[in-house]
Amino acid sequence: MPIRVIAGLAKGRRLKMVPGETTRPVMDRVKEALFSILGRGVVDASFLDLFAGTGSVGIEALSRGAANVTFVDLERNAIQTIRENLEITRLGEQAEIRRADALAFLKSAPDQPYDYIYVAPPQYQRLWISVLELLDANPIWTPPGTTVIVQIDPKEREPLALNRLVLQDERRYGKTALLFYEAADDSLPPE
Repeated sequence: MPIRVIAGLAKGRRLKMVPGETTRPVMDRVKEALFSILGRGVVDASFLDLFAGTGSVGIEALSRGAANVTFVDLERNAIQTIRENLEITRLGEQAEIRRADALAFLKSAPDQPYDYIYVAPPQYQRLWISVLELLDANPIWTPPGTTVIVQIDPKEREPLALNRLVLQDERRYGKTALLFYEAADDSLPPE
């Protein structure tokens, strides 16, 4: 099943898939719904695409006017595919590609603050929980106003006890769930 850029500067460009079975690209309808929810907030925003795979989500953000995207994936084939997809879309100038383990990456300080952090880990390994716990515990990654979006299979869904990240919205599209967390302002008293 081909994946493509839905809107913006690179609209209609077909993206390459990562060879093998290690990644599960986001379906176009889920990606379309995601960016419909984010709306104009994408313009001039800074994105972090964790477990980036094909780079499809980050590339869509760039196509729609994001200021920059950092793509993180450990898989060598995924890194090569992201590079090729950035060439196809001619959006490489605002992109940084990091070959790294996402959890290890989050244990170091970020190069910049991110407006959006997209988390789409391999399924059924509870990695999304580990990532959220790390982000929740580390305000340097999630200053107030940061949105963390998690893409999981709905069967993986379980309640989490987080201190700073607050679940704001949850959407389901067939076998994909999107969870939207906002980083709360620590200086405000709890309601």
